[in-house]
Amino acid sequence: MPVELSDFFGEWRIDRDIRQHSGGAGRFEGTAVWTPEAGGAVYTETGFLSLPGQGRFQAERSYVWDHDLRVCFDDGRFFHQVPPKGGEAAHWCDPDQYDASYDFDSWPNWSCTWRVQGPRKDYTMISRYSPTSS
Repeated sequence: MPVELSDFFGEWRIDRDIRQHSGGAGRFEGTAVWTPEAGGAVYTETGFLSLPGQGRFQAERSYVWDHDLRVCFDDGRFFHQVPPKGGEAAHWCDPDQYDASYDFDSWPNWSCTWRVQGPRKDYTMISRYSPTSS
């Protein structure tokens, strides 16, 4: 069953593992909230990020989603499109390539894995989402 934007509305728990391919790992734990607005929704994640050698600190990020599951950065630039049935998405951020895989098979628990490669970055990031209430 394909997901629609309204399926994401509300608050979700998010647990994210970040694995540097040179070694080292980070972790983000927090919440992700999709707030409906005209033409789509604002996605905001807030929580705590732990990185090797940097400790634990508060982190926040926002994106804008439209009804076609197109995701834009908060400044309006296109980022990628979420496949409604799960699957692959990509974003080129010169000089690094971002490749995503969305998995909705255990909905409402779902995940997104990003593999980032390039001269500046080389990591895999797995984000797991679960509803905060049923």
